[in-house]
Amino acid sequence: MRNEMMSHPVVHEKVQNFLRNQPLPISPKLAQIEQWANERRVPIIPRETAAYLYQLVSIQAPQRILEVGTAIGFSSALFVEADPKNVQVTTIDRFDTMYNHAKENWQQLGYQDQIDLLIGDAADILPTLQTDYDLIFLDAAKAQYIKFLPDALRLLAPNGILLIDDVLQGGTIFDDITTIRHRNKGIHRGLNQLLTTVYQNPNLNVSLLPLGDGVLQITWREH
Repeated sequence: MRNEMMSHPVVHEKVQNFLRNQPLPISPKLAQIEQWANERRVPIIPRETAAYLYQLVSIQAPQRILEVGTAIGFSSALFVEADPKNVQVTTIDRFDTMYNHAKENWQQLGYQDQIDLLIGDAADILPTLQTDYDLIFLDAAKAQYIKFLPDALRLLAPNGILLIDDVLQGGTIFDDITTIRHRNKGIHRGLNQLLTTVYQNPNLNVSLLPLGDGVLQITWREH
C-alpha cells in the first residue's frame, strides 16, 4: 500500500522540508525502520507528526494508548520510546502483510511486551473494548473514521486526547464532490461528515493541526 497523501502536504513545501529534516530523538533501530518505510513509501506517520506525538506522550505520560492502524508498527514503537516506563499500547490492524512486519519490528526493538496487537477489523473490535484510554490515535481507513468515532469517544478517558490522522486529503475534502475521483468519493464524504460532527459537538474541544495531511486533536470540554 502506498500513502498518496505523503505527496500532498497542507503546509508550504519549504516548511514541510524543514520539519522533515529535523532530528527526532528515537533509537537508531527505530530510525532505521523509519528510513526503510520512507524509502519504500510505506504509510507511516511523517517526521513532523512523529515529533509532535513523541513530545505529547513525553509530556502527558499516558499509561494506556489505543491505536487503530498498526501498519509496520512505527508509531506504536514511537509511543513506547517516548515514555518507556509507563506506556502500554493496544493497536488494531487487519492486514497480515502489515502486522506481521510490525511484530518483527517490535521483536527487534524489544517492545513486544508493551504492545498488544489485536487482529481484525476495527469496526468489529472497537465495540468490544471497555478500557478507558488516555490517548487514542486513529490512523486507518479514512472513510471509516466517522464509524469509529462513537466508540473512540466512548473509550476516551475524561482527560484523554483523541488524535485522528490524515483528515484533509491534501485539502481536497473542501472541493466540490463532483470534482473528486469516484474511488475517493467515500473518503470525501466520510471526512467531511467527521469534521462537521466533531466541530458541532458542544462537548468537544477540537483543533485541526497542520501536521502531515492534517491531524484532528479532540478532548472533552468538561472532564
